[in-house]
Amino acid sequence: MDTHPRALIIGAGFTGCALAYDLAQRGFAVTVLERGEIASGTSGRTHGLLHSGGRYCVTDREAAIECIQENRILMRIAKPCIEANGGLFVALSESDLAYGELFERGAQACGIPIEKLTPGEILRLEPGLNPDVLGGFSVPDAVFDPLRLAMAFAASAVKLGAHFYTFHEVLSLHFDGRGRVIGAQAVDRHRGSQETYMADITINATGAWAGIVARLAGRNVPVQPTPGVMVAYDQRPTQRVINRLCVPDDGDIIIPQRRMVVIGTTSFEVNDPDYIPVTDEQIQLMQNCAVQLIPALAGVKIRGAYMSARPLIAGMMSGRSLSRTFRCYDHETEDNLTGFITVTGGKATTCRIMAEITADLVCQKLGVSQTCQTAETPLADYHLYYQ
Repeated sequence: MDTHPRALIIGAGFTGCALAYDLAQRGFAVTVLERGEIASGTSGRTHGLLHSGGRYCVTDREAAIECIQENRILMRIAKPCIEANGGLFVALSESDLAYGELFERGAQACGIPIEKLTPGEILRLEPGLNPDVLGGFSVPDAVFDPLRLAMAFAASAVKLGAHFYTFHEVLSLHFDGRGRVIGAQAVDRHRGSQETYMADITINATGAWAGIVARLAGRNVPVQPTPGVMVAYDQRPTQRVINRLCVPDDGDIIIPQRRMVVIGTTSFEVNDPDYIPVTDEQIQLMQNCAVQLIPALAGVKIRGAYMSARPLIAGMMSGRSLSRTFRCYDHETEDNLTGFITVTGGKATTCRIMAEITADLVCQKLGVSQTCQTAETPLADYHLYYQ
């Protein structure tokens, strides 16, 4: 008789895949349901920045500390998925230079290693930048391949016995006679058949869709889907990540990916994270911002424009004021619903620690005495997912 506790995870983005790996490593029998393919939601549409925390060290220090700590861990355990190319924060105006003082103090407070650079030093590193650059800082940013990172976590989970069911959309949660969640009913979108998946604990890891899934249990999770539009160019004129040295704003970062670069992002709020249009005005705004940082992009072909809906935690603030940190909701203590947990918020960079904290709560609730080992163990070859 199998005595492994059963965990059902809804959502196979970065957090769902990382959680499947963590729980499988702790001895759980793990099942993951995903309505599309692996990383087919927000995770597959990220710009691929492995954050140093520099973007948030002034306005959101909790998120900044999470980012630099997880940056170092992922650089160890997910090397094949990451280009350790570094980053720059550059000033193009006097107000940018003034912000630099706050940035320097914030980075030091968050433990982010930076180096102050002169305009000449910056242009020697990245000659394609705006020649009017006034100064800036180097940071340990890096770039990851979104699909490879998600697949590496999924492959690591599969290697330990986890089962992933893609194109399986959850229709309802399954309850016992006492109101406890004991699984979910999902439809196989290929075949049209339905099946109930039983579990000792069910975790909602659907990111921007977490509020929608929580409503299946009659509960409210205050997630504010906050899309950002990105534009990709058909050349790579910079080797490093280029950040504008300013308060987080539209079009404040250029990320190299393989042989192209991506400029991002806008920030606006929506109620439905599905089918968000990308407008010509947003594309033009991103192009204007890109040319300010790298003038030669004015003559480079746009490869494509796309959108990603951030799963930010709603509250009294809005837009870019929303925290980029994450939260794990224990529905038993918060709204008297047992067998159900929600994890949302955060960033791709923090998916592993989000999984660790969620797995800690799962173990606590089910009386499992196993500690997390994911910070030290290299991820499996993602090709294992297809075997």
